[in-house]
Amino acid sequence: MELVDRHGGTHHGYFLPAEGASDRAMALFSFPSLAAYEDYRALFGEDPEFIDADRVRDESGCVLRYERTFMRPLLPEST
Repeated sequence: MELVDRHGGTHHGYFLPAEGASDRAMALFSFPSLAAYEDYRALFGEDPEFIDADRVRDESGCVLRYERTFMRPLLPEST
């Protein structure tokens, strides 16, 4: 969460099911633009903090697979 926040994004948290299947979780975060997100993603495999975060994730086995979805907010138009 700190890496997202420190590198220009906003981490909105991790979300786990309250009922039903318990093998799925979501991490929601946003960036001001796709370009800002791409800058963040470019740090993986390059920056020592990102490499360490990947190592912790891989060694813990907490992530079995990824699904990335890009969404946009649907907000009421202001008058």
